[in-house]
Amino acid sequence: MRIRNSDWILKALLSLWVFTVLTSSSLAADPPQTLDERIARLEAANSPPAAAPGVINSGDNAWLLVSSAMVLMMTAPGLILFYGGLVRSKNVLSTMAHSLILMAVVSALWMIYGYSMAFGKGNAFFGNPFEYFLLKGVGAAPNADYAATIPHQSFMLFQMMFAIITPALISGAIAERIKFSAYVLFTILWVTIVYFPLCHMVWGHGGLFNWALGGKYPVLDFAGGTVVHVSSGVSALVCALMLGKRVGFPHEPMLPHNVVLSLIGTGLLWVGWFGFNAGSAVNAGSLATSAFAATHFSAAAGALGWAITEWLLKGKPSVLGVASGMVAGLATITPASGFVTIPSAFLIGFCGGVVCYFAVSKLKSRFAYDDSLDVFGVHGVGSTIGLLLLGVFASAEVNPAIGTTFQSSGKVVSLAGGSAQVLN
Repeated sequence: MRIRNSDWILKALLSLWVFTVLTSSSLAADPPQTLDERIARLEAANSPPAAAPGVINSGDNAWLLVSSAMVLMMTAPGLILFYGGLVRSKNVLSTMAHSLILMAVVSALWMIYGYSMAFGKGNAFFGNPFEYFLLKGVGAAPNADYAATIPHQSFMLFQMMFAIITPALISGAIAERIKFSAYVLFTILWVTIVYFPLCHMVWGHGGLFNWALGGKYPVLDFAGGTVVHVSSGVSALVCALMLGKRVGFPHEPMLPHNVVLSLIGTGLLWVGWFGFNAGSAVNAGSLATSAFAATHFSAAAGALGWAITEWLLKGKPSVLGVASGMVAGLATITPASGFVTIPSAFLIGFCGGVVCYFAVSKLKSRFAYDDSLDVFGVHGVGSTIGLLLLGVFASAEVNPAIGTTFQSSGKVVSLAGGSAQVLN
């Protein structure tokens, strides 16, 4: 009996000792932390392993290549189906052909001089068109200015997809009333005079508005709110005003011939937009995840904002309105996707859906311009709203580079304990 009792006591003491050792190790490994320390640990845990300078990170490269394919999918078949379903049946092929041909035209221009004008070193307005002429020097080695863990060629391909979709968006405003040859000539001139210089000013080395690489007037634009959507939206409005109205507009009904095609296109745009925004992180870390989540919830909020507004004013929402709201939410969050939290993204998307509804239904009729597929009302207005709200909701917790870049230059003041940023 005594032996059994001593065995029981020995086992109890041994268990107590093991528990004490494990507990003390756990406490030693995890001392009490401040909020900043906890945030730093979370960022470290969610970021990919740091690569040595000039060393390719295969995960980052794979993600950017997938993102490039997703952005190209936004043009074909996404935008082709979306626009093709919205026009009248007699104009379907010509409308689809606009997006298809510019994929070839812009790719050729990008290879010859476009990439060099956009991302070559030059002045504050455009890069040296001969630095990367015919993509000379754009190879497997990373470019430290733009993406230090992926081949320079991968970065070039990703940016080319943005150059392709931007003029494709404009085609929606002039659908059903422009010759094919005129549109091709317009695309060549527009990307050369407008897109390439603007891309350099916002994203290029030494660009006037580049917030990360020495711009004189830094502007936050994570994935192309200014470069893609504001430029295409404003250009679409100018083109619509210069070309004039379609015959019969606005007295004759000009209904979409196939809403199903447009809905399929909307779904492809939503999926492709994940590559558009999350790919702009140029790595496979936590910032890409944050931009991915912000994109999704903003699209959902945009659809709800448009549908609720239409429901209240017209008595019921329309399926095309829901699709338009989704695109509005996506366009609105584009500049802010890598800078805001999920609740902020939802609010930004909802505001975008509501404001874009009024831009399409009220502003267009008030000023009587014929923007065939509402490019200005959705992309131009939506992205402008996103840029403005980005100045209110940008969070250094989401993207720490905001604080280090702007606070040091006095361009930003902090609100709510550093959670939100307001541009001066």
